[in-house]
Amino acid sequence: MSIFPSIAALLFSVLLLIGGNSLVGVVTPLRARIEGFPDLTVGLLGSVYFAGMLAGTLAAPAIIRRGGHIRAYAAFVALAVVSVILMPVMLFPWAWLACRALIGFVFAGLYAVIEAWINAKATNSNRGALYALYQIANFVASASGQLALKPLGPDGFSSFAVAGALLALAIVPMAMTSVEAPTQPRSVRPRLIWLVRTAPIPCCAVLAAGAANGALFALGPVFAVEIGMTPSSVPLFTSSIVLGSALGVLPIALISDRVDRRLVMAAVMIAGAACEVALSRVAAPGASLIVLGFLVGLTTYSLYTLAVSLANDHGAPHDLVFISVGLLFIYCVAAIAAPAVASVLMKDFGPQMLFVQNAYVHLAIAALALWRLVVAPKARSWTRPAA
Repeated sequence: MSIFPSIAALLFSVLLLIGGNSLVGVVTPLRARIEGFPDLTVGLLGSVYFAGMLAGTLAAPAIIRRGGHIRAYAAFVALAVVSVILMPVMLFPWAWLACRALIGFVFAGLYAVIEAWINAKATNSNRGALYALYQIANFVASASGQLALKPLGPDGFSSFAVAGALLALAIVPMAMTSVEAPTQPRSVRPRLIWLVRTAPIPCCAVLAAGAANGALFALGPVFAVEIGMTPSSVPLFTSSIVLGSALGVLPIALISDRVDRRLVMAAVMIAGAACEVALSRVAAPGASLIVLGFLVGLTTYSLYTLAVSLANDHGAPHDLVFISVGLLFIYCVAAIAAPAVASVLMKDFGPQMLFVQNAYVHLAIAALALWRLVVAPKARSWTRPAA
């Protein structure tokens, strides 16, 4: 709690930022279906978001180094606002794909600023917990943004206008903060190979998180509709996942600050895969759908937090941006492909394939983490890259 004031403005900004992005994220596939976009286009709306984010991970260090963390943050938010408010004006598949790609691009930069800021203020003994507070703000804002769809509806301009307003307001806390920003990156060269060599488990974990979360982010609303939910009720399911995430991430992170993070990772991913298998057997909307969605969020959504905490445990201050964008790059590689693959599986074999795919992904990372615990019981020391 003693370092909470150093990230208070950031967390308040995150609440507004993620609330707006969550609202537009849940309304996008639903509105696309209303407008008659092809099924593949609906899946690609999730993929291009992460494709834009992938490009953003490469550009973010240069932008942050040029303008500083706070000015870069403001520029990224401004571009996000423009993208959101243009979507209901240009109801064409190509225009929506372009807007979603641009939103993904700027959110890569936003996440780079946010995560570098948090890790700059954290220590190894509280990194998991501090990052979990950020994730809780993220999840609470995400659930609130999704629930806002019910009164606003997927039709018309209202949802996009509210989302744009929330994004614009996110600039205010960061613009007014007096807290010193993190150290600027020393160079803009990508260091992905260095990151993979020195932090293999975090890199594999974010790859798994990207595959699972990317598919669920893009197609979770479609899954709910296809098993019988009305579009206006879909946020009850998606927000149950987010609520579980918000409640689960902090206790899991606190445990990982005291127990080997790889062991915690394996345990919660096995539990999450079991919940996903059960969810894949749900054939109609009801209480079981909401409860299992909650349990999936409670377990699986802690994976990215565990991976980032493990990766940053030995990072130098000027390397934090590179660790953040490197992990985000890997996350996006999986998140680009996963929605398209899942959409094809869902079309050919039914909507339950979304959670079957995710269960296999989470079991794979659990097995890898356990294997690393056996062959490398002590965490590998980081090798500092050349300047």
